[in-house]
Amino acid sequence: MSRRTFLATTVGAGLSIAAGRVRAANAWPPVDATFLFSNDVHACIVSTEGLAPKCEEEGKTDANLLRHVAALNAIPTQHWPATIDGDPSGLVSAGKEIGRPLGLVLGGDITDDGGGQVRQPREGRQLQQFQSRYEQGPGPQHIHFPVYVGLGNHDLDQDGTPPNVDWYRRELRDYVELTHRQTVFYKPPVPVTNYDPLSDNYSWDWGGLHLVQLQRFGGDQNKGAVSGLGWLKGDLAYYAADGRPVVLFQHYGWDAFSTEVWDTTADVFDDRGEGKPHWWSPEQRRTLLDALKSYNVIGLFHGHEHDRVMTYRADGVDLFKPKAAYLGGFAVVRITDAVMDVAFGEAQGEAGRVVFTHAFSKRFT
Repeated sequence: MSRRTFLATTVGAGLSIAAGRVRAANAWPPVDATFLFSNDVHACIVSTEGLAPKCEEEGKTDANLLRHVAALNAIPTQHWPATIDGDPSGLVSAGKEIGRPLGLVLGGDITDDGGGQVRQPREGRQLQQFQSRYEQGPGPQHIHFPVYVGLGNHDLDQDGTPPNVDWYRRELRDYVELTHRQTVFYKPPVPVTNYDPLSDNYSWDWGGLHLVQLQRFGGDQNKGAVSGLGWLKGDLAYYAADGRPVVLFQHYGWDAFSTEVWDTTADVFDDRGEGKPHWWSPEQRRTLLDALKSYNVIGLFHGHEHDRVMTYRADGVDLFKPKAAYLGGFAVVRITDAVMDVAFGEAQGEAGRVVFTHAFSKRFT
């Protein structure tokens, strides 16, 4: 019996009891939270000999990650763009200094290949490379803000050599847990309020804003994962039943790539087929959306697709996706009681110059 299966059988009763509690419906604290979001880091070093095959040509290099880190660290002194490509950005915060973000949230695929698999079970070099860039620390080679880690298919889908088939998944999940789950005896570097040891979903609050990390996707049961939907329902019932704004993060989205299925005519996965889903199914998406219906979900940020900036809407939820981190992409987000501003940027040039490319703004009624 795996540790995760054991926890599912022994902890489930306690979780169901906790789900029945509701936090007192007092007026929530004021909301004015600025944070960064990025996705698809794809740390790619596998040995002292260098990168995994094709990583260089795809741009998954340490030099590109350093440019990305430089751009993110420069954000506090940047200003919300008033114009983008000569057109008004439409941002309520336009012209104001961004200031120090509360943290960087990641939307999965922090590594390219299960943390950087090696012949014997031990920490992979890709996870070490990720840590050397995307753990908060001083100097130009580290992120200067707390980092909230999310995992994707590249982190969790790789199998190890028997009998250690799940070793690499466990390495990545352990890393998330050690980064965020606080106990009586252990204070992690980036503590969160509510952590589910079964799914590794977690949540926290910035003032009156409630934020939830769902890892690969809410309800994931692939490759031995335990669904976190029961935990999510309990979390939202306890922390967000008073109508406060909620933001979600996960790896898969509702875009054509995330929702592709097997096309028997073309013999490939694409957005025109009618066969087995590649990543997650329509039923899984509906089940997640059903769990969110009673709550004030103002946005979901995701990754998975690398090349495009996306702002779109699916079943009443606003969705946001920057370009991949190794391509320089990120989003700066400000949420107040009255407005949500999202500015998408890229790290460009050798020094990682910040260039804003797209913007989104909505006012709350």
